[in-house]
Amino acid sequence: MSERTGLDDLLRFEEEAPPPAGRARGGRARTVFRTLAVAAAATAVVLVCLRAVGLQLSIWIVVAGVLAVLAVRRVTAALSPPPPPRAGVRAPAGEEPGGWNWGARDALRAAINGWERPLDWSSGNRERFTERILPRLGELADERLRQRHGVTRESDPTRARALLGEPLWTFLGSPSRRPPSPRDLAAIVAELEKI
Repeated sequence: MSERTGLDDLLRFEEEAPPPAGRARGGRARTVFRTLAVAAAATAVVLVCLRAVGLQLSIWIVVAGVLAVLAVRRVTAALSPPPPPRAGVRAPAGEEPGGWNWGARDALRAAINGWERPLDWSSGNRERFTERILPRLGELADERLRQRHGVTRESDPTRARALLGEPLWTFLGSPSRRPPSPRDLAAIVAELEKI
């Protein structure tokens, strides 16, 4: 773990990779069994079709060809881009229209939108700011205190107050009469970074 943790580390968004399709339904043995069953069925169909038109081919050549086709199919399925979004589902913000990377999300855009919209929505309304933004800032302060000093505002208020400083402690503890200006918010974030 790094010694210094910035707010951007707390706001990072990482997508989890989906579980492998073969292992989700029963493991490797089931996948191998299913592949062999499909290969046997396809081999039988190919041999019957070849014999129907009067051609003779070694069974091992047909089996090798069918297994090669199945292997190529599996590799191309693994490398193909995700399907386009369903109708009515909005594409993530910041994506280029018509691109192939439909499932990608921009972590920075998601973090900015996570703060920008609520800040804009509550810019002129004290109650909204107190209900939406102040708890988020308090969570950030608690997380910084917990990561750097092993305390939270609830677990050790005296030490947390000393670490936060009186202006930040007062801001987080008691709602103001008006929402802070962008300059005041920048100062608050700078104080949170110093923790």
